[in-house]
Amino acid sequence: MDLESRLALITRAPTEEVVTHEELRALLQKQENPIAYNGWEPSGLVHLGTGLMCAYKMRDFIDAGVRFKAYLSTWHAWLNNKLGGDMEAIKKAAQHFKHAWIACGVPEDKVEFVLSEALYDDITYWEKVIKVAKELTVARTVRTLEIAGRGEDSEEGRKVAELLYTPMQVADIFHLNIELCQLGTDQRKANMVAREVGEKLGFWKPVCVHHHLLQGLAKPPQWPLPADATERKQVLSSVKMSKSKPDTCIYIYDEPAEIKRKLGNAFCPERELDFNPVMDIAKHIVFREREASGIIIERPAKFGGNLELQNFEELANAYREGKLHPMDLKNSVASELTLILEPVRDYFVKNKEAHETLKFMQSRKITR
Repeated sequence: MDLESRLALITRAPTEEVVTHEELRALLQKQENPIAYNGWEPSGLVHLGTGLMCAYKMRDFIDAGVRFKAYLSTWHAWLNNKLGGDMEAIKKAAQHFKHAWIACGVPEDKVEFVLSEALYDDITYWEKVIKVAKELTVARTVRTLEIAGRGEDSEEGRKVAELLYTPMQVADIFHLNIELCQLGTDQRKANMVAREVGEKLGFWKPVCVHHHLLQGLAKPPQWPLPADATERKQVLSSVKMSKSKPDTCIYIYDEPAEIKRKLGNAFCPERELDFNPVMDIAKHIVFREREASGIIIERPAKFGGNLELQNFEELANAYREGKLHPMDLKNSVASELTLILEPVRDYFVKNKEAHETLKFMQSRKITR
């Protein structure tokens, strides 16, 4: 595959930012099979963002000839008290995550699934943690903690263990020999630390490819959104899709009736594209899957009849101009999503181990 095709795959939506494009191009010119990773805290059920969106980028990177490591950081989940800090439950969640991505089309034989336990018996890993920690002030470390799901002004008493989170995450990158960090935009602060300290510590400066985070289905706590960029970011960070808020997220194995119910109740302001979670799903999932065929929105003749749309831009224009009612949009997205997720539902029914992990996760209380 030629260089431009590989670049197109890696930067394909839902990629939202590359740091930097020049470094990515140079890396691909130098190496045929660089190593990339994404990392997750295994912590419960899998929604569209963790499931489909992450699977899309894994598949893009694999198609571009990149060696991909899916890092299931059980220790970060334990440190962050996910699933009540029950390590056995966290390990079961890691198994569940792996099945989720396979169900979403990630080729099992082309991804290396790595658990924290595979790294942390090695004393040289902890040496890297200390080296990174020595480069960080406490204030800087605290500012990165939103990656762990905790704001800077958390009302909870801050634990010393929390301050280990970022040094460990940065050390993971270098211990796994990662040249391409492919994570969500919420992981940006830790990745920037890795870029800043890498060469200073005798490692390297990883290229970072950050993907879009799907919006939750609920109305933002402040609407209209504030004009101030900082305030706006804070508001939007509070409404990203989260597995701990079942009615504001769609799980990859939700039944058709549940998908329709959730989308039917979703925030979907008329003619608004700026923050519209239904349009967000249409853009990043429906039209990713229907790129070649487009979609047909079925409507009675008295409401304009069926609407054929070849791409997201056509959908956005129709919605912005008021030619498409929010309920028609919701119904269409629900129908398309039901079909897209059908293989996932089948997988979790037919694969015994996957089914068992799903039942286990459904029995556990999800904290964050």
